[in-house]
This record gives sequence, C-alpha cells and structure tokens, in this order.
Amino acid sequence: MGAVASYDLSPLSVMALVALLLATGPLVWVALRHRRAHPATRLRALTVMTLFLTFDLVLFGAFTRLSDSGLGCPDWPGCYGNASPLGAQGHIDAAQAAMPSGPVTHGKAWVEMVHRYLASAVGVLIIAITVAAWRQRRRDAHALSPWWATATLGWVCLQGAFGALTVTMKLFPAIVTLHLLGGLGLLMLLAVQAQADDRPPLVLPAPLRRAVWAVLAIGLAQVVLGGWVSTNYAVLACADFPTCQGAWWPAMDFEHGFAVWRELGAGKDGGYLPFAALTAIHMVHRLGAVVTLSALLLLAWRLHASGDPVLRRWALRFAAVAAWQLASGLGNVVLGWPLVAALAHTGGAAALLTLLAALLARAHVDVLSVGRRSAAAPAWRHAS
Repeated sequence: MGAVASYDLSPLSVMALVALLLATGPLVWVALRHRRAHPATRLRALTVMTLFLTFDLVLFGAFTRLSDSGLGCPDWPGCYGNASPLGAQGHIDAAQAAMPSGPVTHGKAWVEMVHRYLASAVGVLIIAITVAAWRQRRRDAHALSPWWATATLGWVCLQGAFGALTVTMKLFPAIVTLHLLGGLGLLMLLAVQAQADDRPPLVLPAPLRRAVWAVLAIGLAQVVLGGWVSTNYAVLACADFPTCQGAWWPAMDFEHGFAVWRELGAGKDGGYLPFAALTAIHMVHRLGAVVTLSALLLLAWRLHASGDPVLRRWALRFAAVAAWQLASGLGNVVLGWPLVAALAHTGGAAALLTLLAALLARAHVDVLSVGRRSAAAPAWRHAS
C-alpha cells in the first residue's frame, strides 16, 4: 500500500454538503418550534440546541479517541481522498489485512468520519448563530453582543485546525490535549451566550464570585491533566486505589512524563516512554483530583450556606458533578478503564466547565451586551 498524503482537499465540497444537510434538521426544528417567537428567543433556542449538540460532539470525540479510531482515516478531511469510507474500501481493506487490530479498520474509519461530519455540522450551526447575532444587534442595540458569536466562530475554525493536526501529526499528545480543551472551550462560549435572555442577573456576592473563578481555574488545570492522562494512555499505570502499584508514592519519572513536545509513546529523548513516566502522569492527575474535588465541594457548601434558594440549586448541581466525577474516576481505575466510565468522566468534566461558565455569565450578565445593561443591573432581582 502506497503512502497516503496527509491533506487531500478534494472531498471537501461533498463533506460541506453533508454538514449542511445534517445542520438543516436542528435549524428547521428551531425555526418551526419558535416560529412565532421574538428573533432573540429563536437565537437563544438555536444557541441552546448547538450547546447540546456540541456536548454530544465532545463525548463522541472522546469515544473516537478511546476506541482508537483517531487514525481510522489517516488523511484529512476525507478518508483516503474520499468523502466517506465507502469510496476508500480498497485502501481500508489493504490496511486492515496488513494489521487487523491496527489503527485503520472499516469500523474505525466510520467512527472517525462520523465525528468529522458532526463537527462540521456544528460549525454550520455556529455560522448560523453568528449571522443571526449580527442581524439581531442591528434590530436591538441592547441585544447580545455579536462579538461573542464571532469569537465562537473563530474558535470553532481553530478547533477544526487542531482536529486536522490530530490526524496528520499521528495523535501527537500535546495536539490531542489541545483539541480536547478546544472542544470544552467551545462548550463554555456557547454556555455563556445561552444565558442572554430577559432574566435578571444572578446576585452573587463578590467573595462567591471570586470563589467561582478560582474553581474554574482549578477545574481547567485538572482538565489539562486529565487530557494528558488520556492522550498518553496513562490511566492503567495505577490499577489500585488509594495506593498506586501497592505504594503511596511509587517510582515516577516526571522529566519524561511531562515533556510536552514529543510523539505518542516517546520520551523526552525520543526513546520509549518509561512506565514510571506514565505513573507520574497518573499520580499528578490523582493529586489534582483531590484539590479539585475539595475546591468544588467547598464552593457547593458556600453556595448552600448563603441561604439563597437559587444559589442552593447551583450548590446541588456542583455537588452532583463532584459525586459523578469521583465515581467515574474511581471506576476508571478499579475497573480497568472501561469505555463507559471513561466517557462518563469526560462528560462530567464537560458538565462542570459548562456549569461554571453559565454561573459566571448569570452573575456578569451585563458583559453579554458589552455593558449596555450594567446601569440597570443593580435594580434587578436574581433568578436561576
């Protein structure tokens, strides 16, 4: 089998048509369901729909990675220069015959291409949101700032570039981790925009605001560590809990484990990545989990102790996410990294960042329209 070019743009037009067709369903559904609603209401409904589909896309992206389907089609944007695996059957047959359990099989090719189709459809929806946001701002000077949607469109384009690099750089751990972070960042941007409605801002005292920002920073750092664990396949470096390899502090190689710019499975010097390096990656994430869960539970306690029924509902949400992440994280370790637990853990991380972004947006609702509502905000009552 001959070499495959990393980039072949010939199927791009067909794939764009597929993405447009996939995006038509959500667009038509929102238009029909809210046909008598105010344009701002339709825009928010489309944003919420896109947020939901992006959450699903993040989970499907995790499934693609965890099922070793990331190189199911070794070129970009198509599959061996075709818009679908149907046109690449000969190439896939040859690759699968040469390595039956290798990165290229018919099943993995379809998983990879479905992920690309869905990602492209989300891109089309974000284009629609951007156009609608600019039109709405021309109608109403106090509407959601269209620069949020514009920034989201730029973000999704950058995310697509990292998706291409994920394939062409052969699952380079730093690139794959950045691609994961890009998907979560997209969720957060959409979550912020989904708060742009007629509800008054959430009254969140300054100390609690600072606490939420702190938990967001801690959560982002932990997600980076979790992505580094996943992309380096370091979950199974510790198969017991609370100890690791029967010890509280096993042999660890931080120098190789946290050498950022290296190929998958390679150490700092280009040789094989030592097992002690995988142990170091796992243990740092495990210690980070203690910090993150502690901070999250403390935030939930402070929100609940405020006595505000709205803040208490947010406290319950954060407590539920903390319990979910603890259970799914432990399940990954003691059950040998089952796919369901791994997907659940990714979903919990995505839910946490989405909730934090939404809470901050409710508390800073004036920034959604670039300060135009700030003068009226103190007179409003809070709502969830």
